[in-house]
Amino acid sequence: MWFDTGAPTDSFYEVRAECSDVPKTRFKIKAGKTLSERRWKAAFSPEGHLDMTRMLSRIQRGGIHPTIRGEVWEFLLGCYDPKSTYEERDQIRQRRSHRSGEQYAKWKELCCQMFPVIGSGRYITAPVITEDGQPIHDPLVLLEANPQLGLAHPQDNGNAEHSELSTSNSSETNKPTNHPPMDKKEIQWKLTLHQIGSLSFLKVSGDGMAVARMDFKKCLDVVRTDRTLVFYEKQENLSKLWDILAVYAWIDTDVGYCQGMSDLCSPMIMLLEDEADAFWCFEHLMRRLRGNFRCTDSSVGVETQLSNLGLVIQVIDPKLHQHLETLGGGDYLFAFRMLMVMFRREFSFGDSLYLWEMMWALEYDPDFFSMYEETDSNAETAEGSKGKPKSISQYGKFERENMKNKIKSGEAPLPISVFLVASVLKEKSSKLLTEARGLDDVVKILNDITGNLDAKKACAGAMKLHRKYLKKQMSRKLREIGVKP
Repeated sequence: MWFDTGAPTDSFYEVRAECSDVPKTRFKIKAGKTLSERRWKAAFSPEGHLDMTRMLSRIQRGGIHPTIRGEVWEFLLGCYDPKSTYEERDQIRQRRSHRSGEQYAKWKELCCQMFPVIGSGRYITAPVITEDGQPIHDPLVLLEANPQLGLAHPQDNGNAEHSELSTSNSSETNKPTNHPPMDKKEIQWKLTLHQIGSLSFLKVSGDGMAVARMDFKKCLDVVRTDRTLVFYEKQENLSKLWDILAVYAWIDTDVGYCQGMSDLCSPMIMLLEDEADAFWCFEHLMRRLRGNFRCTDSSVGVETQLSNLGLVIQVIDPKLHQHLETLGGGDYLFAFRMLMVMFRREFSFGDSLYLWEMMWALEYDPDFFSMYEETDSNAETAEGSKGKPKSISQYGKFERENMKNKIKSGEAPLPISVFLVASVLKEKSSKLLTEARGLDDVVKILNDITGNLDAKKACAGAMKLHRKYLKKQMSRKLREIGVKP
């Protein structure tokens, strides 16, 4: 019998020739399994209604063809309601992009007025103000921050690693200027802009997370996001990434910008040509993940998921959990990176996208759009839509398991990412138990998985552990009320 081995997808995300150590993409396009453009178009009714149930099944089996990945992600992330029409989606897109609305274009224009580098096709890598809001009169800062004077120019050869800076107008930059006082929000925002440009590492204080910050920096060890890809050799693509992250940092004052967001946003830039569409796709993803980035002086939000990971391992593999605690790893900080950037460093670029879309398909909730949509014009529609009972088949497989087992009552369900990390630890359990004599050994063993994981098998392993965890939790609850499981 003929067996389809699949078509490789590396050509869709071309790697720079000098980057020879980049893991090859395992994901392949398979006829009859991968969601193709033909099947995607056929899933819409003449009015534009989408049969999402069929699409979820297809995505879980074989992923999405790279040519349609961006538009499918918009539905998976809740940017659009599958039950909407073509006309309704066009209206939403126009509203989100229109300059007269409280949407992306207006936010970007406001950011540009406060800092003209936004939207200029450039980005900055040096601090522009002090912590009390005073401008920094440094030549590099002045050159980067004054594109209207023609001081910062991308190289003619298109290489975006450096910018050629002209000093022909240096006398202009040395002239004293009057700067109106900035409020606290603007000061805080401008303090983060160079961190986005240089992609600085997560700033966390407190004794516990100081270790996490050091380990995260050591493990990531990157200066710029996805710089192995040919796509980011172009200055315009880097600046688009910087613009979106800068605008997001302005509108989300609680989180701002933290290391890891660039890894989450980068694929959106590549998959969606329209900048506003890319922004909203990233913004909807952040609605799910922003809790991981919410920091205080003594903690960072992802600690909650690390704690949940510890609980899962304690239930499904108590021996491994005890061993990790003995080694001083009971806080699971060694898994910090996997949860923060959703396995971007453990998989090739293409395979990480494949993993993400399978995760989103498994976790899909048909109420995502109504939960996320905030405009007054859709408030009544969204509320009414949410109130209608939906068939369980409209939910992703992972979400259906949560619903069937009724674990949601009284506590929020754990995300599939926690079970993905747990499945990796479970797979490496034997090696961790026999070879890990300290946390350095744990990190080394887990670093060896980079480029050696299969995204589909990882999701299957996560689903298996999820069912096991739910079963054990249900048994525990029954015992607590005196009922024999």
